[in-house]
Amino acid sequence: MEHTLWGHLPLLVRANSKESVEYILQALWRTRKTGLDSADREIIRDMLELQDDSALHPLLVCLRMLIRRCVYENVNKDEIHKLFPDEVLPELQKLLTILLQKFQKEWQEDVQKDQVTLPRLKAMTWNMANEDSELTDPVAVINLKLQNDAQSTSGEMDVKFQLAKDTLETMLSSMYSIRDQLSDNGETSDRHAPQETNMV
Repeated sequence: MEHTLWGHLPLLVRANSKESVEYILQALWRTRKTGLDSADREIIRDMLELQDDSALHPLLVCLRMLIRRCVYENVNKDEIHKLFPDEVLPELQKLLTILLQKFQKEWQEDVQKDQVTLPRLKAMTWNMANEDSELTDPVAVINLKLQNDAQSTSGEMDVKFQLAKDTLETMLSSMYSIRDQLSDNGETSDRHAPQETNMV
């Protein structure tokens, strides 16, 4: 299938400029999560002088495959030209290599931004409150220090809350359940190799 996809790249020769091919690549990256809408498709069809999507679709699939490899497979900037088989026209290889080299770093940074990184627990302290009060029940005051590694600055934040005996027991029950789940998942991951699926 991959062999037949490469055969659709010559359609790019119909583009009247390097900027047109650049627009197509940028549009594919911009819509990597949603797919091209009808307006984008119409613009690209006009650029390539295509009447319908029957010829456009395999070309876009091929370009998405190239983008995916360039961005997700950690291909060295100077090795991008090796992604193309010999059957691809030299002038197309050169043009696409230049454009992929131009956008590779920017697109990889976009991928990093897309990844949601939750804060991690850095430290925890606690103390008792209301111990000397006869009118209210004693409570534990919990102080969590969280570290957000996704932020360029220190990214530290403090969260403080109180726990009474009944809420503490509920929290401990949940923590034990989490511990058991983590233990089960750890055993499962030892038996099964992780798999990753990247979407462009």
